[in-house]
Amino acid sequence: MAASNIYVGLEIGTSKVCMVVGEVRADGAIKILGVGQHPSAGVRKGEIVDPDTVQTCLHDALMRAEERSDVEVNTVFLAVTGSHVQSLNNRGTIRVADEQMEITAEDLEEVKKIARDVPLPKENGYIHSIIQHYFVDGQEKVLNPMGMLGQKLEADYHIVHGVKTRIQNAIKCVREVPLEVEDIVFSPVAAAQVVLNREAKNEGALLIDIGGGTSDYICFVDGAVVASGCVAVGGDHITNDIALVLKIPLTRAEKLKVAHGSASLRNVERREITIEGEAGKKVEQEMLNQIMNARINELLTVIAEPLRQQGYLDKLGKGIFLTGGSSLMRGLDQVTEEIFGVPVQKSGSAAMSGPAALFENPQYATPVGLIRYAQLLDEQRPRRGALSKLGEKFEKIFGGGK
Repeated sequence: MAASNIYVGLEIGTSKVCMVVGEVRADGAIKILGVGQHPSAGVRKGEIVDPDTVQTCLHDALMRAEERSDVEVNTVFLAVTGSHVQSLNNRGTIRVADEQMEITAEDLEEVKKIARDVPLPKENGYIHSIIQHYFVDGQEKVLNPMGMLGQKLEADYHIVHGVKTRIQNAIKCVREVPLEVEDIVFSPVAAAQVVLNREAKNEGALLIDIGGGTSDYICFVDGAVVASGCVAVGGDHITNDIALVLKIPLTRAEKLKVAHGSASLRNVERREITIEGEAGKKVEQEMLNQIMNARINELLTVIAEPLRQQGYLDKLGKGIFLTGGSSLMRGLDQVTEEIFGVPVQKSGSAAMSGPAALFENPQYATPVGLIRYAQLLDEQRPRRGALSKLGEKFEKIFGGGK
């Protein structure tokens, strides 16, 4: 099979560095060839703070991925996250030339450029420009206006942007391994490729990806992305809270959280839990749950409030989908439903296709989603040489986008 049909997704997370090698078959199905991962070091709240240490972790993940897939990895699709990543929605409008009337590819590019002409902080660059809907002479939600006759073309876009230097530092770290970065993808955009199917996106769905140091989210209404973002709070913060309150080491706090903790305060069993390795030290189940509940409440409220204010929570017909390693936390679905007032889909209840069945553990949603994203991107663009792709990549980071 041609090398162009093999893609590699790389996630440098707060808890782990994970590299997934996937092969796209002729029928579009994806086969996972190998996975390499290594516990993260040098990453804080989803961002690289010690490049040398990260490169050591990355080397190890790379060697394992190559060994297990029997593929030499040269290029990767890189997931990016961090609280610096922001998003907004904007509309572009153009008049189609009277003598032309027929909408062309150039018109679509022009209306996209106008929609993206919004003031960003000077330190920020575009990561994604995602089409929401087209309008032709007031006709709503035209799927593909090219070739249609019209005088006014409008386009709504969801624009994701972030601090250029932070994105460049992540790319630089990967390049020094050395690996080439084929493209950068905001983490929840990737995860949505395998967690949410077309029906969920069309009926309205919110995906929340809770990792170790960050929680990413992406919201779909009527098949289009309407909101996305990142909150710099994750499962590690809950572990840290437990360690601080109970005055125990982080490793024991993590074990306590996973083995006995729950984010919910409903029907709490009245019992004492012996803290392993702490010479008979105990904690009430209710106290442990309260520590976890406080942080989860804070995190979910930060995500819920702006979505509620914009009226999106009333449009989530398919509900909320939880993924990411920390989404396995007991009681999380109950607390999420209480805060959002929207049903939460149980793990695996979404109709996932392709590689998702191979990795039911939600911690793989982003790196596997990168494979699906790469496949879809390649299907939509003509074949070009590496230099052309390289040029486009830097255009995206420094001011261009998709």
